[in-house]
Amino acid sequence: MSAAAASFRKSWALHLMLIVGAISFIVPFYWMVSTSLKGTDDLFQTPPTWLPSELEFANYPEAWSTVPFPRYFFNTVFVAVSIVLGAVVTSGLSAFAFAFLKFRAREGLFNSFLSTMMVPEPVYIISSYILLYNLPGGGRDGWIDDYSALIVPWLAHVFSIFLLRQHFLSFPRDLVDAAVIDGCGPIRFIFTMILPLSKAALTTVCLFTFINTWNSFLWPLVMTNSDSIRPIQVGLAYFAQEQGTEHGLMMAAAVFSIAPLLVAYFFAQRQIIESLTHTGLKG
Repeated sequence: MSAAAASFRKSWALHLMLIVGAISFIVPFYWMVSTSLKGTDDLFQTPPTWLPSELEFANYPEAWSTVPFPRYFFNTVFVAVSIVLGAVVTSGLSAFAFAFLKFRAREGLFNSFLSTMMVPEPVYIISSYILLYNLPGGGRDGWIDDYSALIVPWLAHVFSIFLLRQHFLSFPRDLVDAAVIDGCGPIRFIFTMILPLSKAALTTVCLFTFINTWNSFLWPLVMTNSDSIRPIQVGLAYFAQEQGTEHGLMMAAAVFSIAPLLVAYFFAQRQIIESLTHTGLKG
């Protein structure tokens, strides 16, 4: 077999795998959108139909007004934006320290941070609940059912520290030495040199943190008790429990719950690809 034929077969197999993977992701999303536009007759038709016989756009406003989704969206956006801002600050400073500063046990401390990513959330959620319940400064139940419980514990994000550290390590050491010789302090060096050259990595950190916060379910489910604090994913679960047989309404609620994530990724996908391309896994 010639080299050209082998290359063609390899390329064909790769494209086939990508096409199958794309279809496996697109079909469930299409089914969700299609179901959200179906009426009662189409929903219970046997065999199921891929296209609704009549578009039921009324499912969207009905689902929106059934439970306080506007409040859920406000809570989620407020919590997500607060965590993103806090995570960018803490992750940027921590990544700078791990990448450029020399101190004892630096690698061991960084590896300890990474090891916390392997601990599943259910392991520590009970102890976290007890801790937040007994913290002063909140309501009758401490920080439970308060924005503080949803925001403060997540202001430091280990994966963001790891991603930014790997990006910072790609900078030439001569850049750091030249800045030190010119009398540039650490804070000035971060804001005048590091951050302007790390826009793609920071965009990736912001998007990943935003998506992770938006999709968070178990933590807010345990830490919230009222609709005034619940984020969108917990509210969606309560909505699905109440509307268990209204599949059109459930799918409509699911569609407008994930729409902000699709829009955010659409506008930031270029920065994500650029960041992952230039970051690498340099140790």
